[in-house]
Amino acid sequence: MPEHHPAAGAPGRTVRDAVLDVLRRNGTTTIFANPGSTEISFLTGLPDDIDFHLALHEGSVVGIATGWATAQGRPAVVNLHTTAGLANAAGALATARTNRVPLVVVVGQQDRRHLAHDPFLAGRLNGLVGEYPVWTNAPVRAQDVPGAVARAHHEAVTGHGPALVVVPMDDWDAPAAPEREPAPLEVLRAVPADLDRLPELVALLDGARSPVVVAGAGADDSATWAALVALAERIGAPVWQEPFGARAGFPQDHPAFAGHLPPGRAGVREALDGHDLLLVVGAPVLRQYPWEPGELVPSDLRVLHVTPYPDEAHNGVADLAVIADPAAVCGDLADRVRPRPAPRRPATERPAPVAPPAAGEPLRPAHVFDLLTTLLPSDAILLEESPSSRPELQRRVQAREPLGFVSAAAGGLGFGLPATVGLKLGAPRRPVVAVLGDGSALYGIQALWSAAHYRVGAVFLVMANGSYAIMDRLAERSGRGKAPWPSFGEVALRAVAEGLGCSAVRVRTHDELTSLLGEVLPTLATREDPLLVDIEVAADPHYG
Repeated sequence: MPEHHPAAGAPGRTVRDAVLDVLRRNGTTTIFANPGSTEISFLTGLPDDIDFHLALHEGSVVGIATGWATAQGRPAVVNLHTTAGLANAAGALATARTNRVPLVVVVGQQDRRHLAHDPFLAGRLNGLVGEYPVWTNAPVRAQDVPGAVARAHHEAVTGHGPALVVVPMDDWDAPAAPEREPAPLEVLRAVPADLDRLPELVALLDGARSPVVVAGAGADDSATWAALVALAERIGAPVWQEPFGARAGFPQDHPAFAGHLPPGRAGVREALDGHDLLLVVGAPVLRQYPWEPGELVPSDLRVLHVTPYPDEAHNGVADLAVIADPAAVCGDLADRVRPRPAPRRPATERPAPVAPPAAGEPLRPAHVFDLLTTLLPSDAILLEESPSSRPELQRRVQAREPLGFVSAAAGGLGFGLPATVGLKLGAPRRPVVAVLGDGSALYGIQALWSAAHYRVGAVFLVMANGSYAIMDRLAERSGRGKAPWPSFGEVALRAVAEGLGCSAVRVRTHDELTSLLGEVLPTLATREDPLLVDIEVAADPHYG
């Protein structure tokens, strides 16, 4: 028999009742949390239609929620403890913002009735996580909480990031206001661009001698992939993937795919040399990592930018920026521009498989990635957080379907392992594999307990080289002397995983790896239990 939920204005209806109804109305009835005492009155006794997922650290909470929301394409609800909980989640919230993932984040606070006396656990929360939330609110009255949570949902979707509401612990049991919360029941978002100017874009593309495209995470959906493929084929343009993107913006097995754009200005200028018009779709123009002198793009290159994100349009170097749905714009352009011959550059050539290591030689990341190339299902979601081997991964493993590649655009570690759990929870029918560095995995290792407890059938491939390999190489190249940090080869991730209830295996040889992946990867879609594969590898000599 379904539970009774008091109607708006009904006697005995509490603020908590009203907030749970907001979650039901928005279809966000799964809560991700690591509770503290300020959350007891909200979380205990949840109705049966509200799902709860526990993680053992707030960074893992937000990381799992971010993966879930990425897979679902809608906001996830996160509940965090006061000061320490919110602070522990800061890095994960920064990643959610940079990855443009909507989250509704409810943060606990001490009892409103004695906050003025600064009691134990009273949080000084204003500004604690900087400007990473797209919206933050501390309701003036308990009765304002349901409206604030409803608005947070709309703000998270509109702003493409986490929206925070701070709720004192006594507010949940306060009587709800008799009137409906002051927030729209539904928000319709119109396309903001003036598509009457589409003929101008058509004329620019038609007038270009040699157009080129850069695609990014904002183009990673089925409609945009189809539209962008049609447009690239129509105008005969090669398509580059943005550097450091959270997702792939174009099918990487398509003949027009040119590769991953370098993250430095010299490499960008070389890649774009000979082109006279650059069309950037769903990516910044253009995100860099190391500072390098010289122009960002060649001076004779005209730049057009199509993005759904206003802030992305405002800080680029485009001649013309279009804030609109990329699928709509690219689809219309593909129908109108004049056809051209195939791209002037051939499809990206994948490197030849590396030979298995000789007796006594170590495995390298390329050996792992060659096996993934052969065995990974085409609809797999591959999450990457292995900075030292990411370039080799990108050279060898292709994203062949939308959501085929996921990474942390913010650059901080700790996203990969928890997000993998969330991705599999949010897309249970898709195969999900993570490629993680051992250093990266340690930042979010607590999420393995959640994976085991909730029977999340993802596979975690850990490139265990016992060091921060990318930092070691950066230190070497700096010419400033020896790095002060030691290696950590004594860390046994298999033991850590098993201690958290997750099955794990240590792999040292190519034969062991080939046999294991040949057995496990074909089962990914229906797998119900997680597996951590602790792969002993030598540091890869290539990192950028």
